[in-house]
Amino acid sequence: MPDTARDRTMRIDKEMGISHRDFFRILPGALDTTDYRIDGRSVFVGEGSRRLNIVLSPETERRIALLSLPVTQVSLEFVGYDAEEAAAALERFDRAFQRGGG
Repeated sequence: MPDTARDRTMRIDKEMGISHRDFFRILPGALDTTDYRIDGRSVFVGEGSRRLNIVLSPETERRIALLSLPVTQVSLEFVGYDAEEAAAALERFDRAFQRGGG
């Protein structure tokens, strides 16, 4: 049975404590390419036969007492990636958006 890009699609959904503004500011460092297109709340990354589609939900907020934190649901769809490639891309993405505590 042939291996098609459709057969190799993996979707990851994340809840991120980030505003859309900060997400798009950090995004270039999270991708291993400059070949991407932003359309509203969607990002399309093309790398040959592989694609990464990122979709952001409308920005919401989480309130804790008087503190208000931005929250965005982020869906990443890896099309045509094998498991190792998707894991490496996801690790780079997560590392770029990681915040230090202190």
